Amino acid sequence: MSSNPLRHAMARMGGRDPHEAHRAATPLELFFDLTFVIAFGVAGSQFAHEIAEAHFAAGLLGFGFAMFAVIWAWINFTWFASAYDTDDWIFRVVTMVQLLGVLILAMGIEPLFRSLVEGKNVDNAVIVGGYVIMRLALVFQWIRASRQDPARRQTCLRYAKYLGLVQLGWIAVLVIQADVLTTMLMTVPLFILEMAAPYFAERNATTPWHAHHIAERYGLLAIIALGECLIGAIETLRAIVALHGWSLDAGLVGFGGTALAFGMWWMYFILPAGRALHLRRHRSYFFGYGHMPVFAAIAATGAGLHVVAYYIDHVGNISAAVAVASVAVPVAIFKVSLTWLLSVMICVDRIVVAVAAGVIAAMAGSIGMAAAGVPVPACLLVIVFALGVSIVIDERRAAERMHTALEQLEKKAQAPHPA
Repeated sequence: MSSNPLRHAMARMGGRDPHEAHRAATPLELFFDLTFVIAFGVAGSQFAHEIAEAHFAAGLLGFGFAMFAVIWAWINFTWFASAYDTDDWIFRVVTMVQLLGVLILAMGIEPLFRSLVEGKNVDNAVIVGGYVIMRLALVFQWIRASRQDPARRQTCLRYAKYLGLVQLGWIAVLVIQADVLTTMLMTVPLFILEMAAPYFAERNATTPWHAHHIAERYGLLAIIALGECLIGAIETLRAIVALHGWSLDAGLVGFGGTALAFGMWWMYFILPAGRALHLRRHRSYFFGYGHMPVFAAIAATGAGLHVVAYYIDHVGNISAAVAVASVAVPVAIFKVSLTWLLSVMICVDRIVVAVAAGVIAAMAGSIGMAAAGVPVPACLLVIVFALGVSIVIDERRAAERMHTALEQLEKKAQAPHPA
């Protein structure tokens, strides 16, 4: 091994220090995340197109499949890298293989949606192929870690074994040409097995992931997904300006879409994720898995803004209520998911739960307003206003409650344990 610190010579994958000071996302991790911008963008665009064409079942199935594949692969890479990132040339090259897998997966999203709309055999070969490439690259990483981290050898081998076995199932899905129902019957058990693998792999020894690093990585992916909301806002604004020029409606939509993305960003980062995860490492599964609907809801909100653009452009076969619902429903899911995460990771607060219920009611009200003939830009402003009220209450109430609860957890952690 070279003594030159600027070279990325092979390094021992013995596990990182979970309490390492100043641990931050690496340039390689940031580059890896960029490929997910493409995947989120393609999935969101296809979802918006199918909703605008009133292909609701096909759109939801395709979006759900794509989001699981994208988010779950990202989650697995992130937790592994937090525990075992050596940044040597082997780690970098294997990560490049995973990058290729993401890009191949993104290429397969459009054919998947198209086949679901046609209702015949599901064309999932490319998207599943890309997913399998990512997962097999991760299997290689776990095998390498098992050889170089004796203390956690069995944990790493269980990861490699479980992931490898599940990939055999995905390869069968890739090869077998089946209709929608048969494909769902094959894939749902594989989804469950994928999500169960970490729990069973780490039942005796956990990997040395870094809480603050994990929280930063999740926050960065949330920001990437929020970028899709901004793109959707621009598309909606462009549609209005192209048809009617600059007007009050155009200004309201531009402000509403931007404020919506900004409000969701504010709401997400109210949760002190790093501190909470550090104090409650035993709840890491809730933190990791609970973010899946959060990320999917953010991406779906961006797609919903695209749907609004389609509606304003008079493209598609949907009503104003459906257009507004395509934004309101994912925003409601986003708020509920965040409230659940806050409750599980820190404390349950009745006012915060009540605020979440109020947001749901406001989302339903915006849909009802659209159905009653209220202009879509005004309905979007109702959604933004509801988020604004939620943020104000969370800042005044939730922030204080979270601070007090975290201080109590820290005192409990520092208290001497009885012999």
